[in-house]
Amino acid sequence: MWGKEKLNELLTEPSERLVEDIKKIEGDIMVLGAGGKMGPTVCLLAQKAVEKAGLDKKVYAVSRFSDPAKKKELEDAGVLVLPADLQSPKELAALPQVRNIIFMAGRKFGTDGGEWQTWGMNAVVPALVCEHFKGSTFVAFSSGNIYPLVGANSGGAIESLPVDPIGEYPQSCLARERIFEYFSQTHGTKVLIFRLSYAIALEYGVISDIARKVASDQPIDLSNGCFNCIWQGDANEFAIRALLLADNPVEILNVTGPEIAGVRDTALKLGALLGKSPKFVGESNFDAYLINAGKAIARFGYPKVSLDTMIEWQAGWILDGGHNLNMPTHFEEREGSY
Repeated sequence: MWGKEKLNELLTEPSERLVEDIKKIEGDIMVLGAGGKMGPTVCLLAQKAVEKAGLDKKVYAVSRFSDPAKKKELEDAGVLVLPADLQSPKELAALPQVRNIIFMAGRKFGTDGGEWQTWGMNAVVPALVCEHFKGSTFVAFSSGNIYPLVGANSGGAIESLPVDPIGEYPQSCLARERIFEYFSQTHGTKVLIFRLSYAIALEYGVISDIARKVASDQPIDLSNGCFNCIWQGDANEFAIRALLLADNPVEILNVTGPEIAGVRDTALKLGALLGKSPKFVGESNFDAYLINAGKAIARFGYPKVSLDTMIEWQAGWILDGGHNLNMPTHFEEREGSY
């Protein structure tokens, strides 16, 4: 039977690869934006890896923590929780200087109609953070949708492909990258830009979006006929290990799974597991937001969880009545509207 506890175990169990790499990371680790979808499990994974490695290393979690349960879960695990609003210069200035920072703060959902808030969070906050932590090493989260749409036969956009963000959310993601690049160039800050394409955690994600439409007999839009994704536990691990790759000038790393998944094929596999016949709408285009994570996989190894395993777990989660965060990815979107 699936449940929140089992899901958390799968998302936060450190591999031997992570344990060995965390021994090489000098200094403490702070996660900024630790209260979001991925933040709590990144903190828990880092804390478990530190303990398994037998290190005297602190893991800090910084967020407003509007959900007290997340705050308590982290505190109970030994993570040092520092409630703070990163948009407040005063509260930011009170944060301790930490050698290694994983920057996950950002805004996507609700951009349409609240563009100023998205730009404030995605462009202004990074400038404030970089100013305060000029001497730190950063892994800064970004998005694969700053690349142009590419054909599936391309294997996905590689890091050297010129970016071409469409819409205000992707544009604000590029702004965030440029802020980190600016501080890297002017202050010598070491940075790795972590361009992530679709983390999967059963409570949300592309596979969850497709599965719930299959289960409820809703038509699935084929406008973007394929996608990338990676198990959130693997993405968490890559983010922590990526601290070792941060550099000056900025290093860029695409992060996703090795497969390009078809929307129709994924729906049909889920339908077989859920006992449903998927319904489809629209015609597949020849391109989509796809990235190539060959560079990351060459450095970190293949993700532990395969695409087919994620599909099987997702079906089991739904059949067991698993919780849904009600935060659709909008994987169908092609015009940057969120």
